[in-house]
Amino acid sequence: MKIVSTNISKVKTIFHNNKEIKTGIFKSPTSNEVVITKTNIIGDQQADLINHGGEHKAVYAFSSAHYEYWIKELKNENISFGMFGENFTISNLSEKDICVGDQFRVGTALLEVSQPRVPCFKLGIAFDNKSILKLFTQHYCTGVYFRVIESGVAKTGDQVVLEKEASHNISIRTLFQAYFDKSYIDYKSVLSEAYSLKELAPEWKEKIKKKLSLN
Repeated sequence: MKIVSTNISKVKTIFHNNKEIKTGIFKSPTSNEVVITKTNIIGDQQADLINHGGEHKAVYAFSSAHYEYWIKELKNENISFGMFGENFTISNLSEKDICVGDQFRVGTALLEVSQPRVPCFKLGIAFDNKSILKLFTQHYCTGVYFRVIESGVAKTGDQVVLEKEASHNISIRTLFQAYFDKSYIDYKSVLSEAYSLKELAPEWKEKIKKKLSLN
């Protein structure tokens, strides 16, 4: 895998449904090297610091391979890298193969998979299509959030190399589908195992706790 696009944005103020909204979802490619810190990428801003950025959502990556699907699904040829709000568009990133806790060397930084992405209403704003929230959830190709184990720098063209493999097989897609797919037969055992993973972000532990009514 490698970085095919590095994407950042400043916070922008827009009007949506007659309300003023601040958002950092409108990311655009940069050819510059970026600095990856423990909580975000320098030069990339988040408006909602409760739900975006921070230790367990410091970096968001999305597969370049998914773009062809969405161009066809939405019948929109203008979809380009960064539109899903990702910091790094990565070739051949597969949610079916990447597990919570996997560690990757991205440029000089070492990143650890912390959770899937759950879309918020701002994704609908980015695409001017509120139906994409449901479509995105049903597709199960969420991209990957990382926490930062070692700070560093990265740029477009850098390799993304698996350095440490998780000791389980709870992939990002398996976890996301077990949580959202009502027909997923073995969802309780998957979610129970995921809940026990120390690498899983607290946000997802809380979601699982509520879904399984754990005490």
